Amino acid sequence: MTREAGNGHTAGDTPRVVLGVSGGIAAYKACELLRRLTESGHDVTVVPTDSALHFVGEATWSALSGNPVSTRVWDDVHEVPHVRIGQHADLVVVAPATADLLARAAHGLADDLLTNTLLTARCPVVFAPAMHTEMWEHAATQENVATLRRRGAVVIEPAVGRLTGVDTGKGRLPDPAEIFEVCRRVMARGTLPRDLEGRHVVVSAGGTREPLDPVRYLGNRSSGKQGYALARTAVARGARVTLVAANTALADPAGADVVPVGTAAQLREAVLKAAGDADVVVMAAAVADFRPAAYAAAKIKKKDDEEPPPLALARNTDILAELSADRPRPGQLVVGFAAETDDVLAHGRAKLARKGCDLLVVNEVGENTAFGREDNEAVVLGADGSETAVPFGPKEALADTVWDLVAARLPGRAERNSTDRG
Repeated sequence: MTREAGNGHTAGDTPRVVLGVSGGIAAYKACELLRRLTESGHDVTVVPTDSALHFVGEATWSALSGNPVSTRVWDDVHEVPHVRIGQHADLVVVAPATADLLARAAHGLADDLLTNTLLTARCPVVFAPAMHTEMWEHAATQENVATLRRRGAVVIEPAVGRLTGVDTGKGRLPDPAEIFEVCRRVMARGTLPRDLEGRHVVVSAGGTREPLDPVRYLGNRSSGKQGYALARTAVARGARVTLVAANTALADPAGADVVPVGTAAQLREAVLKAAGDADVVVMAAAVADFRPAAYAAAKIKKKDDEEPPPLALARNTDILAELSADRPRPGQLVVGFAAETDDVLAHGRAKLARKGCDLLVVNEVGENTAFGREDNEAVVLGADGSETAVPFGPKEALADTVWDLVAARLPGRAERNSTDRG
């Protein structure tokens, strides 16, 4: 049984990945991406540019990949490497992708082995940009990125953080573990549709913390893993993703714009701001229902001869109900989560009716259930009366089911464009 034309090998073969590395200081981080690819069973050929070799030498790439490193069009000419490498790949990922590399790829130049490989590849292609903020934001770079995306390439949004020297801003190479997750999802594209292409989705994740005094807070056990799985999966399905993250200890998902928050009030402000032009809002964060009615400016002291004073609570705004009742964009879909400890479906149905959202993901939680784990199970309730059971499995599987149900309910592109113009 053969693969689609252009690969030239059978479905039982080890997946072949080309790791292109262009000449940026972040080239050293590609070593970690290479390690993850090889340890997960992929056969990796590294194709560095001449500039990249100034940062990481050929011997390092060869040792980590277990394969000879291809660097020049004229090496092993009898094997036609400028054609063969791209033709035989299941995935080409370029990390880091500099502004120069993106420009050459967008304009179809073929002046070295890596750009030749990009022209001959008929497999999915992923670019992980890394450059200074001004270069990323320049109109030329943005046009080149738009061109590559229009042709079907996945161009991951760079991360925000420390760049070279003292500079900080957007342009940092995403965490290699997160680039690997994007690559893994993209290689599964045969079963993963690009049905969120051109959509903006907002996902909240993690758990809010409501301060009691400078050292204590009211919080919950949410790790944010389910929300991050939703964000990663949406990126792989083509969406522009804004992730509002409350108190997580997770690496930013590659390709998502991450907005860190702490309290329920901060999360509400960030979600409402991002939702202004969003097609979908998924409230996966565990938002505190209550906060301390009063904040103590100094640490509350324990007194041996006195009982602690009772803790008075104030109610936080119900963000899910607010979003559902007053949607900032016509046709916007709102998805909620309900974490329950008993009578799960009964409480879930009541919450769906009360909140007014389109879909509600209901799951049972507890000290050793759901929170902080890699797996989850749930029932997705629809406002139309539908119920979709998601069996116990990876949180990515639940995320995919949620996006399947969302995509089926989104207005068509023509209808959406007409609404926007009206």
